[in-house]
Amino acid sequence: MQMTQPLKIAATTTPNTLATVFGEREQTWGQMQARVAKLAGALLGLGVEREDRVAILANNSDRYLEYYFSVWWAGAAVMPLNVRWSPSENAYSLNDGGAKTLFVDAYFSPDVAEICSKTDHDLTLIYIGDGDCPAGMLCYEDLIAKSDPIKDAEAGGGDLAGIFYTGGTTGFPKGAMLSHQCLWFNGIISAKHYYFEPGDRYLHAAPMFHLADGSGSNGASMAGATHCFLSSFSVENVIAEIELNKPTHVLLVPTMVGMILEDPGFDSAKFSSLKHIIYGASPMPEGVLRQTMAALPDVKILQGYGQTELGPIISTLPPQYHVLQGQYSGKLRSAGRPCVGVQVKIVGEDGTEMPQGEVGEIAVKGPHTMLGYWKNPEQTKATLKDGWVITGDGAYLDEDGFIFIVDRVKDMIVTGGENVFSAEVENVISTHPAVTSVAVIGIPNEKWGEAVHAIVIPKLGAAPTEAEIIDHCRSRIANYKRPHSVEFRDQPFPLSGAGKVMKRELRAPFWADQGQAVG
Repeated sequence: MQMTQPLKIAATTTPNTLATVFGEREQTWGQMQARVAKLAGALLGLGVEREDRVAILANNSDRYLEYYFSVWWAGAAVMPLNVRWSPSENAYSLNDGGAKTLFVDAYFSPDVAEICSKTDHDLTLIYIGDGDCPAGMLCYEDLIAKSDPIKDAEAGGGDLAGIFYTGGTTGFPKGAMLSHQCLWFNGIISAKHYYFEPGDRYLHAAPMFHLADGSGSNGASMAGATHCFLSSFSVENVIAEIELNKPTHVLLVPTMVGMILEDPGFDSAKFSSLKHIIYGASPMPEGVLRQTMAALPDVKILQGYGQTELGPIISTLPPQYHVLQGQYSGKLRSAGRPCVGVQVKIVGEDGTEMPQGEVGEIAVKGPHTMLGYWKNPEQTKATLKDGWVITGDGAYLDEDGFIFIVDRVKDMIVTGGENVFSAEVENVISTHPAVTSVAVIGIPNEKWGEAVHAIVIPKLGAAPTEAEIIDHCRSRIANYKRPHSVEFRDQPFPLSGAGKVMKRELRAPFWADQGQAVG
């Protein structure tokens, strides 16, 4: 169980097959392995030792994929930094994780001075961008050209493969320690459950620092598929890349899917190469799901549900359940069933298993559980209990073993003593024909403690009213779940690096004058 195995197998069995396509650059699996072995040699020459953390702050590229394999080839651990975080937040991660080597691209090189000024140790900087290498940095291509290849260190099993920081929107980031076994297992089940085959092409449209993309990336590598890259997400670039390089698979977060479908340049004919759209990282509003199914009837849609602490996959909802009628209908709003080798149970506050159909917290166990949080035994103890990862997601299991997520536990709204799960309200509002996006939060209410508040981004040219939105919910959900108030915005919601709506930021103005904040 070594994360270098996919590279070595592909380079041995299909050495002349394309491994990566990025703009004008293309390379085969054989060429990639040769470059990785030399870059790993360069890292050792720079003093990197086994299980040292090696960080990267960059947009997507073929070199980002080489970085992953090279660090593992050297026996060290990857530490991807969040491209949405501030220099201060990323400096915190570097200090906490102790990474002394940082790969950086042209887009983020202007931030390096501030990051270094806030980092409590010296950093070796490796520039992976094109053009002239900035002063004080080492050139990526020069390191490869001047270094001798080394043998694979063959780190594997329980060895540390990477630290992936999570939870930055709710406090200090936590570094989830993931082993080679964890990520290797994820690659195997991704290849199976995402239906990767040799000859397929996977488009990196989601950010590569995040394990949502990592699940697709590792699955594609396990199958020896070709990797295509968007440096960063934009609707225009996604459409152009799909039309040009003909990927068969793409992983998108729901916000991205909605933006693509609403874009004036969207044309289903340009998506003819796609066999599968994988969505994940946050729940897909039912309205967007229905719109996707209608707009791209020949593309198979599947959901991957997971969490960083599990590297990340927990469950998938296969294409056959993305239907509105027939024997497989009724599961569309679920997160599917646990993947092969993954155990899931629903637990109450006291840790006891909940009966079927009752809401509790998802707990997961398998070969992919994290080793713990880096230098954070208290959080590790709270999250990792008897080998089970306590996810923080509220859900229930139906009679067929499908997981129905009702909300993040921390996002639950308590109004008049009743629990309201915002995802349920969002699903209903998202089906209104004039709604593009919606976020539901709890805001202070003198009578009820909290009131359900909906923030809606209307479709272009539409002008729904508060009364229309509330009336739309009237026959669909219970009275206490309906929004007490609705506001309309024309600007996108604040998103985390993983594409999730940061509800803490949406709530903050409403709770600023209260004794305590929600969340």
